[in-house]
Amino acid sequence: MLYSQKDKKELESCLMQLEKEYAEVKKKGLKLDMSRGKPSTSQLSLSADILSVVNKDADCFSDNGTDCRNYGLLEGLPKARQLFADILGVKAENVLIGGASSLNLMYDEVARAMMFGVAGGEKPWSAQGKVKFLCPVPGYDRHFAICELMGIEMLNVPMTKDGPDMDMIEKLVSEDESIKGIWCVPKYANPDGTVYSDETVRRFAALRPKAKDFRIFWDNAYAVHDLYEEVKLANLFELSKEYGNENLPIMFTSTSKITYAGAGLAAMAASAANIEKTKKSMGIQTIGYDKINQLRHVRYFPDADAVKEHMKKHAEILRPKFKTVISAFEKELAPLGIAKWSNPKGGYFISLDVEKGCAKRVYQLAKEAGVTLTPAGAPYPYGVDKNDENLRIAPSFPPVSELKEAVDVLCLCVKIAAAEKYLGKL
Repeated sequence: MLYSQKDKKELESCLMQLEKEYAEVKKKGLKLDMSRGKPSTSQLSLSADILSVVNKDADCFSDNGTDCRNYGLLEGLPKARQLFADILGVKAENVLIGGASSLNLMYDEVARAMMFGVAGGEKPWSAQGKVKFLCPVPGYDRHFAICELMGIEMLNVPMTKDGPDMDMIEKLVSEDESIKGIWCVPKYANPDGTVYSDETVRRFAALRPKAKDFRIFWDNAYAVHDLYEEVKLANLFELSKEYGNENLPIMFTSTSKITYAGAGLAAMAASAANIEKTKKSMGIQTIGYDKINQLRHVRYFPDADAVKEHMKKHAEILRPKFKTVISAFEKELAPLGIAKWSNPKGGYFISLDVEKGCAKRVYQLAKEAGVTLTPAGAPYPYGVDKNDENLRIAPSFPPVSELKEAVDVLCLCVKIAAAEKYLGKL
């Protein structure tokens, strides 16, 4: 029976039983973690052979004769640029290869814009007074942390089934010159798994911001992370050209959840003007990133099709984990009408909305029972979810046996918090 249909006496009895179950769980001394979207050990092991494709001095020369042990090639190896170009749907000349982290590249791009401005911009962002960013919510906490660190004011934009609310975005950017950017995870958005519709991507490409130095930070972290069939994302870069907006998008991706999370390759793609602007300061920041790691990757993945084949192995490991979580929610929470959740077809997360005002309570109950979740509010700027309802669930890291135990505890905590709310105890 739905919680909303139970009378007070029934709910009190229900809560007493749930609290007994919870007390028994606490006695187990569990230490289970569903807090971050990390690849599991078995996923990391899929790339073990990448370590042996460069194992002696003679292996350290790329196809174009570059000695990868030495300085040079700020932009990255030509084959590495081409590999990411094929993944992102751009030309190799529009790609820069970074280190192991796309987050690092995004941080640097925001910092450069704050200090030096962007291509075509007259002043650094920091010299223009208040700087604002649009933030689709729920979203990626590390994006928001960059803005918060740099004193950039964040404005929430609600997500829809097709992506961020474009009516709201179009209105805001056309009216407010202090809005300089927007964060986007366009395919399998973090955390709800939304894929931006073709219309949404086209509307991004056609934006007419009042700020001439506005940029779309297009974090395509899950470009090839399909759990089932391949899902296509419209090509923002090409569409932007159609509208005379080729400088608008700056795209990012990496192999962090393809090969090694701590030792992959990151890349950014942008217009020629954006690339040149970045290279001016990047060439002072570094003489070049790790070309031996670039060489490993292009030998292991001769083309984008090889990457996609590799990702099918990841999907085989991840699918049972997503199914474990969704099945538990459907069995334990759906009949009570006390939660709703996303059912993504790729990516790394599930977005769980519990009863309003209950997310922090669920997080605390789970923590005390030995299950670590991402803190309530994390998918919102400044950690503030005004409805206190959203939790980001990360199924990837624990083995299925531990995940099953963890999600059962989570469901128990959701039930307790909802009962407490209905009884006026929260």
